[in-house]
Amino acid sequence: MTGSAESTGPPPLAPAARGFAELAAENRWLRDRSARRHLLDLAAGVLAAQLRLPPSEATEYLSALAHATGLSAEDLAADIVNAAAGDGGHAAVPPESDGPEHEGGSVEHPAETRRARRAAAAAEAADTVGEAARTLLEEGLAPLGADSLWLWQCVDRGCLRLVGSAGVGAAEAAAWQWIPPAAPETFRAVLVENAPVWLEDGPPTGEPLPGPTARAARALLPLRRRDRTVGLALVGWPGPTMLDATARRALTGLMDVAGTVLDTAGSPPIAVPVLVDVLDSLAQPAMLLAVPGTSGEPAVEHLNDEGADALGGTSSGSDASLARAFPLVHADLARMARRAVGTVRTQRAARLPASAAPGDTTPLLDVRVLPAGGRHAVVLWHTVGATGFAAARAVARLQSVAPFQDSLTGGGTVWSPEAYGIFGMARDEPPVPLADLRDRVRPDDREALADLVATVTERQTGGQTVLRIVLPDGTVRHVRVAAEPLIAEGAVTGLAGVYQDVSDSRRTEAALTATFDHLTALHDQAELRHQLALQLQQAIVPEVPGLQEMPGDLVVAARYRPAAQEYRVGGDWYDVLALPSGKILVAVGDIAGHGIDAVTGMVALRNAQRALAFTGHSPRRLMEWLNEVTLRTGGGVTATAVCALYDPEDRGLLWTSAGHLPMVLLRDGRARLLEPPQDLLLGAVPSYGYGEQRIGLRPGDTLLLYTDGLIERRHDGLDEGVARLAGDAERLADHAPDTLVDALLATAAGDTDDDTSIVAVRVRGRPPTR
Repeated sequence: MTGSAESTGPPPLAPAARGFAELAAENRWLRDRSARRHLLDLAAGVLAAQLRLPPSEATEYLSALAHATGLSAEDLAADIVNAAAGDGGHAAVPPESDGPEHEGGSVEHPAETRRARRAAAAAEAADTVGEAARTLLEEGLAPLGADSLWLWQCVDRGCLRLVGSAGVGAAEAAAWQWIPPAAPETFRAVLVENAPVWLEDGPPTGEPLPGPTARAARALLPLRRRDRTVGLALVGWPGPTMLDATARRALTGLMDVAGTVLDTAGSPPIAVPVLVDVLDSLAQPAMLLAVPGTSGEPAVEHLNDEGADALGGTSSGSDASLARAFPLVHADLARMARRAVGTVRTQRAARLPASAAPGDTTPLLDVRVLPAGGRHAVVLWHTVGATGFAAARAVARLQSVAPFQDSLTGGGTVWSPEAYGIFGMARDEPPVPLADLRDRVRPDDREALADLVATVTERQTGGQTVLRIVLPDGTVRHVRVAAEPLIAEGAVTGLAGVYQDVSDSRRTEAALTATFDHLTALHDQAELRHQLALQLQQAIVPEVPGLQEMPGDLVVAARYRPAAQEYRVGGDWYDVLALPSGKILVAVGDIAGHGIDAVTGMVALRNAQRALAFTGHSPRRLMEWLNEVTLRTGGGVTATAVCALYDPEDRGLLWTSAGHLPMVLLRDGRARLLEPPQDLLLGAVPSYGYGEQRIGLRPGDTLLLYTDGLIERRHDGLDEGVARLAGDAERLADHAPDTLVDALLATAAGDTDDDTSIVAVRVRGRPPTR
């Protein structure tokens, strides 16, 4: 509280009370800042992944988008994270709120989806499960009418332990601290079926559940994390309540967050002698660490026999130094151990990169650092590649892959979470056995499905096929299925396999096949592909052979290099065009992505830019119009571009940039980067105003425009690539434009297999020496 108190106000706080109040306010501020930072970091991560930006640039881009759209950074971040989550994160609000009505009187509104996302972020940033429960109740569940939240964690022998609650009295919380495996039945049903139970009029007669009255509504939901059930949540209302589809979806989304929080909850300390016995029973190297605090060096309390052998015969007590046991990675292990025992939020498994090495010889593979209660941590590792870990890493490298398992002996079907997304199903729907997919595939594919099932179950061997799956909304998805039999005593007891969504590659193959049909007269397939690639290249971005003389005093050389991979046609374009006004348009652009969609968008933008340039307007205005064209092209197309107008009358170059790489100016044998304005890429936001800059060119000046395929490398930033290009251009500055672009392409540092465009524009003056 600042400023002087009014005479009619409350009496001043005593020093101690004021200190506590200030600490409480500071704590609330820190929690709010942590939640806000967490939400902004999530959104920046989404932008970095989608736009292939470094994290720092993604954060700056988020701020620029917020400014351009007029939204607060938190609201925009919530929208971005909700969109990435795929379900929009909708939450129910009371019927009297503004917005379109839905079944049951609930509505969906952008403000509510943002509020729900902010509540989720605040809960994820909480330091304890109890704090997370209070945040979820106050900011996420209370608008749905709920007044209590219980979070139980699954512990040993099938018991549930209450680890967090909100809106609950101390006596009631103590009474429900532990729930044994046998009761109540509704709890067990939720955990066995892994599906929510919605009790709008209270629990079944005679079954006690936490709540104010027998008829008060309750919702029980399983809490899952990493494809396993980690606990159970109970949400309570003061009386009977209708829970429509919107409310249930909101509750499920919020409890997904609760599952994440619960998975990090601490466990009671385990006695050290018990830990020693457990480690000694393991068939892999393991050690027990005592972690003194946030800065102290952990000490090795115990090594099992396998761990001692891996470290050259070191035994427990002979040398308690972690640095002596792991001289190359002890700092990383110490940091991970301190993190594991530090706070409730960080008690989770951690990993070191594979192939770190203790000492000089023995490999350290698949390292895991686990909290062991109190100030102890357990380190587990392997000295040879473990099949399970290696297979899991290999599967993780594949995109849209979902493992499944069917039992033929009454055990049911188990899907990974990704499988539900592939088949367009909700997580609370029962998974479908492979043999029962007949009604979900196209009729033409049913025979292929039957053959695969027969191969696995009758011939007892593995097989694979691609099926066209019809989703509930009528769309068709291509899914590759690979399955293997599970055999016991000569009989097939089940099957295991994976589903993989290959729709994108199938659509690309279909588009390419349709394109190739008109060239079927060519018998050799390699020649057919070569001819098509040349035709696409020459039709869309034809090279400028030799030097092209432009009106006024310009000469131009341009090159286009397709991607190294056949048919990875990209969206690069360039243009040098004399206009009726006597000025010359110079432009380069790059559509995000590859394939037919990128080419189609590129052609639309290039042609639109040409047409708009004849209006005689400035580059800034042309770029603003081109942004609107991009937004209306469809398919969420985005692009970077440079647009410049050269005036031969005064040799002035007026230019603007939409998130493109800087042009390189060669003058008097030196290279200089023309840093672009910090403007957004095309297709990001509507009605965006671009800036522009002017530079005077001199006789002998050469201007280089290019796309990122020329300089982008997998393990370097774009700044390093641009610097290398400037150095190469300076070394080749005395070359004519045509030999200059050829030499730069020959020495290009890019290694991302992306297509490349480069344009060299020279103002006539002193003739080049070569």
